[in-house]
Amino acid sequence: MKVAIMQPYLFPYIGYFQLIAAVDQFVVYDTAKYTKKGWINRNRFLRDGEAVIFTLPIEKDSDTLDIVDRHVSAEFSADKLLAQLQQAYRRAPHLSETMPLLEATLPHRAANLFDYLHRTLVLTCRHLGIATPIRIASAVEGTTTLRKQDRVIGICERLGATTYVNAIGGLDLYDPPAFAEWGMQLRFLRSKPLAYAQFEHGFVPWLSIIDVLMFNSRDRLRDMLSQGYDLIERPEAAERPDASFVEPSLLQ
Repeated sequence: MKVAIMQPYLFPYIGYFQLIAAVDQFVVYDTAKYTKKGWINRNRFLRDGEAVIFTLPIEKDSDTLDIVDRHVSAEFSADKLLAQLQQAYRRAPHLSETMPLLEATLPHRAANLFDYLHRTLVLTCRHLGIATPIRIASAVEGTTTLRKQDRVIGICERLGATTYVNAIGGLDLYDPPAFAEWGMQLRFLRSKPLAYAQFEHGFVPWLSIIDVLMFNSRDRLRDMLSQGYDLIERPEAAERPDASFVEPSLLQ
């Protein structure tokens, strides 16, 4: 059984969803530290041929808190962001199919940041036709003092995993022999180069899944999710992708 474990992100790029579709169980961290300069609550969309960052603002609080203990700012205007996305993609061929998803997710009044991101992830997977069960880390592992690789192995062991799959951006985070000691293989998901028409401008890669949804049909999306990646063993240094190939949130 293949398992993947990741932090939640706000409408992440398609490689994140390829990872979910490639495994039998997907676990999302709720009790992981919120990283202020990461991509947990922000991403990028296309406007006038340029990548523009959009952010889900959160209330000010201690930088030591976990994602589940942070809260979406009361000043967040979902209507304003929806209007920006509507305007930016007003000529996109699949606007009418994508806006209902955004209207069902962005205005959600969540108990906390994790609740907001988890619900958005679940609804986006449903929209994409991804049936992989999405588990919450604390529900799988309970209270734990394990960290980093040991925590990943602990969750995998509880789920009966035979293979742990990580995004390509985590190449240096894990040691294959450590997984082998527990009878598990370690694999990395490497997205294949992807391009599609984005109005009249040159292609801007690795934007939010929102951009992919706006420009691609359901059939094309199914192909991207099922055939748009390779599962590889840890490559040698010379075979590794350069930073420009890896989506920004996975470099944090």
